[in-house]
Parts: sequence; structure tokens; C-alpha cells
Amino acid sequence: MPARLPDPLRPGDTIAVTAPSSGVPAPLLPRLDAAVEQLRGRGFEVVEGACLREGEHHVSGSKQARADELMAFLVDPDIAAVVPPWGGETGIDLLPLLDTDLLAECEPCWYVGFSDTTTTMLPLTLRAGWATLHGCNLMDTPYEPAPGLLHWLDVATSEGGTLTQTAATHRRAAGWDDYEADPRVSRMTLTEPTRWRSLSGETVDVAGPLVGGCLEVLSPLAGTPFGDVPRWAAEQPDPPVVLLEVAERDAYDACRMLHGLRLSGWFDRCAGVVLGRTPAPDSPTMTHHEAVLDALGDLDVPVVLDMDFGHQQPMMPLVLGAPTRVEVSAGHQRVTQDLSR
Repeated sequence: MPARLPDPLRPGDTIAVTAPSSGVPAPLLPRLDAAVEQLRGRGFEVVEGACLREGEHHVSGSKQARADELMAFLVDPDIAAVVPPWGGETGIDLLPLLDTDLLAECEPCWYVGFSDTTTTMLPLTLRAGWATLHGCNLMDTPYEPAPGLLHWLDVATSEGGTLTQTAATHRRAAGWDDYEADPRVSRMTLTEPTRWRSLSGETVDVAGPLVGGCLEVLSPLAGTPFGDVPRWAAEQPDPPVVLLEVAERDAYDACRMLHGLRLSGWFDRCAGVVLGRTPAPDSPTMTHHEAVLDALGDLDVPVVLDMDFGHQQPMMPLVLGAPTRVEVSAGHQRVTQDLSR
């Protein structure tokens, strides 16, 4: 069945902030405060969880505490959105503790994030039938969107219908802004030309429900009940478009992970594959583009490279689970999503 969209965010709604994976260390708390302040300035109420302002370890609390807090926010009918500060490292330990059967019975709220947050976003779609919002996290909230792209709040507050975003012309060269030195930074430094490209070099026009996330954290879920994309794809009216991006692993690792997903059936019934830009290093005898060619080059579906999502600014907010059309040609590069309820 198609994924269920949350109601639009409206002023007065409550947004919950918790860290299902990594918490925020003391030097970066001013950035967290700036992001929360912006939400409040837009008219939203904000509640913070106990698993958040903890940066001494790679997780914000015990797995039970993090799972309990995330579940409590997700099932609370008075919470309209749950927005982690960022991803992290080992959110996978929450999965056995999440009651996706209960979530399937609840009305969805917006669950927003990328990177390790997609570890918990994917099962929400596959097992509970929720649409989720990929591409940005709370710490990105103060940024102005790049031309052609929307802010994640623009998507979450949309009253429905179709939303179209066009490709960015420039990307960030490397790294991230120094939030400790400038916690209120709001303008991205985009200096390097960028463009989407088809792996085959041909024009692409592909559509289907969008599913996926960060390759490093989702590839371990293949073959488990929490990453059973083949089962979910078989239940959809149309073959899905699979979205993937690499955070930091080199091209050899990316190649192996893509092959692993292919062996597990992730691409058996798909309309196409879209991959985000990556700041991750190439390998001595293989680039990241060559890794994709090696693993997916003979798939009989379109494959698009270097799209505007992932671990390199600017990042396009995209609703996972929503009907999505991706067009790439010499004349235009755009994504259109149907958020009709």
C-alpha cells in the first residue's frame, strides 16, 4: 500500500527533538539552540527529549532510553513532527525495540532526517506504512535553501498537491561549517559547479514511490525484517525509485554494499535508482561513479548520479514513500513529488 503522509505542519503544532543515535556535545549546543529558536520563530512549539544534550559518547543514552523516547514521541497524537539534531553511528540498536505494529495503527507525524536517522526511517515506511522526510536535519534548519531547492519546512507545511524542485547549480567544496565558531550560520558556501547525470548518458524520466537512505547504514538491514525492500516493493502499485547516498566509505566499500543490496533483491522490482553526491574518497583503482557502474551498470532501469541529497550541501528535502518523478536531460533536471492526501 502507498505510504501514509502526515498532516501538514501548522503554526501552533508541537515539534519534538530527540537524538535516536548521537547526541549534541556542549560546544555545539548553541547551534542546537539556534535551530530550535528558528522553529519557535515560525510559530511552532518545541519539546526536547532527555536523549539529546549528551555528547560524551557516540550515543545520546542507552538503547532502551533512546527507543522509549522515540516511540513516545512518534505515537503521541499531540506531536506533529520528530526532528533529530543529526544522525550518528549505531541507531541500528534501536530496531528490535521499536513497536512498528503499534506505529502502523497510529496516525503518522513527520519524521525528519538523513544519515543514520534513515536506519529508523526505513522501517517506519516498510513496516508501519509512514512517509518520512529525508534530506535535512534539525541542525540544517537555520540554512536558507539553495536556488531551486525547498526548505524542509516548506515541504512539511505544504497543504498537498505537487512539489517540484530543480537541480542546484553549485555545491559545497568539502566539509561543513564550523558551528562552534558561528552557531547561527545561515548561508551555505556553494562554490563548485555540479549537475545531475545519467549513468548511461541518456535522458531519464522515471517515476515511482521513493524509498532508501544512507548506504552505509541501510546495507546492514538488507535481508532483515527491517530492510525488506523487495517485499514492500511487491506490494506497491508501481515499482519504486530507490534513493541511496554514501556518507564516508570509499569506492570499494560502496561497490560491495551496492552489490549486496542487489543480491538481496532491492533492485528486482524498481523503476530506477538515484544516487546523491558524496564527499567520500575514491579508491586507488575505482571512483565512486565506477563503483555504481560496476554494481548497477547492467540493471535494465535508469540510474542517476550526483543528485542534491546526502552528505554534501545543498541537500534537497524529499518525502520517502511519496510518488516521485525524476527527470534528467540537457534541458532540465528536476524532481516532482505528489503529496496529495
